[in-house]
This record gives sequence, structure tokens and C-alpha cells, in this order.
Amino acid sequence: MSLIVAGRFQTLDRAEEVAHHLIDDDGFQRDDVNVFYVNPPGQHARYPVGGDEHTDAAMQPGRQSMFVGVAAGVIIGAGVGYGAMQILELNWLAPLIMIAVGAYLGSLIGAMAKAKPAHEDTGTQVTSHEVVEPIRESGVMLAVHVTEDSEVRVEDELRRAGARDVEHASGSWNNGKWSDFDPLAAPLTVH
Repeated sequence: MSLIVAGRFQTLDRAEEVAHHLIDDDGFQRDDVNVFYVNPPGQHARYPVGGDEHTDAAMQPGRQSMFVGVAAGVIIGAGVGYGAMQILELNWLAPLIMIAVGAYLGSLIGAMAKAKPAHEDTGTQVTSHEVVEPIRESGVMLAVHVTEDSEVRVEDELRRAGARDVEHASGSWNNGKWSDFDPLAAPLTVH
């Protein structure tokens, strides 16, 4: 594993300027410095249809209520369809159509009844035993492959240059890149 120090910059120009300074003035090799962009949370396209996670966490509570809604919709739809067929002398297709409409509406109402907004304000406070995992912010990352001797010096350089979220990592550095960088992993920032 390699020692890596990285910082997030607001602009590509500033990150490249600091990278050139590290190469030209501090003696780092070009293969020891890597500038790359980190997408905003949720936009890392880990799945073919996009996104970072297999499911939407806000929809998990709505799954069970969706099935309850489907069942209720089917029963109500069948009743309404059968009643319409008897009263209006419609053919046997009326109950089938009403069952389908009832199942659809029931699933929609059931799922939405339990779904939580992404940033729901419940008015509760975070207590000391709850752990809030930090997320990696988007922006331009400058990662530097360092040694134990240069680790603190590079950290100071990045901080002085305006880097935010300066972090230390242990990872794989191959062909001039932080090859096992995980944008979903919480940064191990240094204060």
C-alpha cells in the first residue's frame, strides 16, 4: 500500500497550479501527482442505470405499504368493476380494467404513503450516540503519492494552497494514479 495525501480544490486551474508547483519546486515526479474530478454524491454511476446504491434508501419503508396498497386496490377495483358491470350492464372487461387501475393506484398510494423525503426535517436533534458518516464532497482532487518523510510537508502545502478536506489515505498507486480511490468512502481528513 502507498501513502497518499489528497486535497479538494474548487477549480481545476488551482489544482493544476499546485500540482505543477509540487513537481517543479518540491521535486515530486509527474507520476507521483494526480489531478482528477470527484462527482457529487449519488452521481458516480456504479450501476448501469446510474447512481451509487442498488436501491433508493428513501423508498425502503414504502415497499411493504406498496404491496398492501396493491392488494387493497385489487379488491376495491374488483368490487367497483363488478358493480359497474351489473348496474351498467357492461361486459366482463369492466372488472378486469378496474382491477388493473385499482392495483396501479393502490401501489402508488401505498408506496408514497411511507416514502420519506431525502432531507426530511423531523425536528429531532442528533444525540451523542448517533454517528453521522461524513460524505465526500464533489470537486477537483489533487492526490500526491508521498513517503513518510514528505507526508506532513505535502499536507501543509495543500492546506496553504487552499485545499479543502485534506486527507491521508493508504491505497494503491499505479501508473501515476490513485487506482483504488473510492468516491463513496468517507474521507479521512486531517485537521
